[in-house]
Amino acid sequence: MVLEAWEPIEQRWHDELTELDLAVDRVPEIEQTNPDATTWPAEVVEDMGVPLAQLVPAGLDRNDLPTKARIVLYRRPLEARSRDGVDLVDLLHEVLVEQVACYLGIEPESLEADGAD
Repeated sequence: MVLEAWEPIEQRWHDELTELDLAVDRVPEIEQTNPDATTWPAEVVEDMGVPLAQLVPAGLDRNDLPTKARIVLYRRPLEARSRDGVDLVDLLHEVLVEQVACYLGIEPESLEADGAD
């Protein structure tokens, strides 16, 4: 389902996304820097305080080897917010649009509008 939701974005923005990976984790393991804060940073897509996805910037791994930036989707929270498979694909697409827009530094509306047929 992730690949189905990803396909239209990847087709339109392929050249800009070559240094971006996708990953799926079961649940989020994000430490919020301020536990009293009610908002997450821009690289986290959340719903009612629960992270649905996070953009992890490129960096270095434990062996000091370079890593690509990646979008991590959180399966359980996404499934809990979907009625069925079609709804889940739509939600995944919406979350991916937000994350890719954050990665590219553009507004989500621009991401879809610029790639419109």
